[in-house]
Amino acid sequence: MIRSTLITLALGLPMVASAAIPVTDRSAYDQTYAGTEQGMNGSAAAGGASALPSAQAQLFMQLQQMQQEIATLRGMLEEQQYEITQLRQENLERYQVLDSRISGATQQATSSTTATEAPATSTASNSTPAEPASAADPEKEKLFYEASFDLIKERDFDKAQQAFTAFLRKYPSSQYAGNAQYWLGEIHLVQNDLQAAGKAFALVGENYPEHNKVPDSLYKLADVERRLGRVDRARGILQQVLARYPNTSAAQLAEKDLAKL
Repeated sequence: MIRSTLITLALGLPMVASAAIPVTDRSAYDQTYAGTEQGMNGSAAAGGASALPSAQAQLFMQLQQMQQEIATLRGMLEEQQYEITQLRQENLERYQVLDSRISGATQQATSSTTATEAPATSTASNSTPAEPASAADPEKEKLFYEASFDLIKERDFDKAQQAFTAFLRKYPSSQYAGNAQYWLGEIHLVQNDLQAAGKAFALVGENYPEHNKVPDSLYKLADVERRLGRVDRARGILQQVLARYPNTSAAQLAEKDLAKL
């Protein structure tokens, strides 16, 4: 009797234990945990994905802002360069007008004085009028030369030629005269006027033999002779550059050209 009772209790324990475990709650827990984990992972992934585009967007906006600032600065620089060029051109034109008025007034005054006053001595009668004071003004010489050179930078070669020609007529003894004569040759060379270019380059050495542009002018003169088909003359001038100015850039170029002739 006692044994059968124990067997009955033993067989009934698993059923009680099974009844004590809420099977439906476990399933609900699994579903809830899985949903929570998925939600957390989804939030983390979404957060990472949103963080990356945000950083890229900020970088893109910064690049756009920098490009806009660079474009603005470039526009300001171009505007300033244009204004400087305009001012120099206006200064040159004003100076040329003023110079012509001064020269005209000086000639008129000299003619009036000669007509109304008899020469006191033979020395006075043979004297020539002095140059205007502006002809020896270094600041005006520099302004005139730089304004002329700016025309070359702007590739306005016709006006540059006129400006340098006027400069040499007004300031033949200027410290810039040798440069002006040389650039006249370059202008004629660009314009494909070989005869005028050769003459201009030759005058650098003739009129300004001690000027530092002489080696370059001789080298350019040789180039003109070569273009004109006078190879022997070109070779002779290049050899002259090598002999007289051996340590110059013109001599280095001359040596290379001689090897090709």
